[in-house]
Amino acid sequence: MVAGVSTAAPPGWYPDPEHPGSQRWWDGTAWTSHVQSAGPAPGAAGTATPTRSDSRTWAMVAHLSALAAAFVALAFLGPLVVYLVKRDEDPFVREHAAEALNFQLSCLLYGVVGGIVLVITIIFVFGLLLIPVAILLAIAWLVLTIVGAIKAAQGESFRYPLTIRFVS
Repeated sequence: MVAGVSTAAPPGWYPDPEHPGSQRWWDGTAWTSHVQSAGPAPGAAGTATPTRSDSRTWAMVAHLSALAAAFVALAFLGPLVVYLVKRDEDPFVREHAAEALNFQLSCLLYGVVGGIVLVITIIFVFGLLLIPVAILLAIAWLVLTIVGAIKAAQGESFRYPLTIRFVS
């Protein structure tokens, strides 16, 4: 073993050592209580690839619900509801819901701070140059939210860039 390198298996679905024919979620340090019947073998080791389509659907809803909730200017509410309802049922859904929630909370924080800076700089006229930047950031938010939903629908993990990890 090389100093500083862990050889422990990464989190993911693995054959259950106690019940042959089923899979159990390994969180990276210990077996959890999440068990499912064996379906197709999980993807690459260490990925939380769900075997059930409802897991992928709920994970996708966690991302897309932010678009619906954005109409009331609180995009974090959709992922928050999915996180609270499904967090104890499925680790894959929990991972995606937490990631979507963290991203939306980070965007809310960045938006409030950026909005204050934008208003203050508009007073001094040069802030008008920041309006196209704000529009590009809104487009980036939309694109990243859709990419997260697509990755969830494909059963893959996804990490948003520049996200503060408020919940895990």
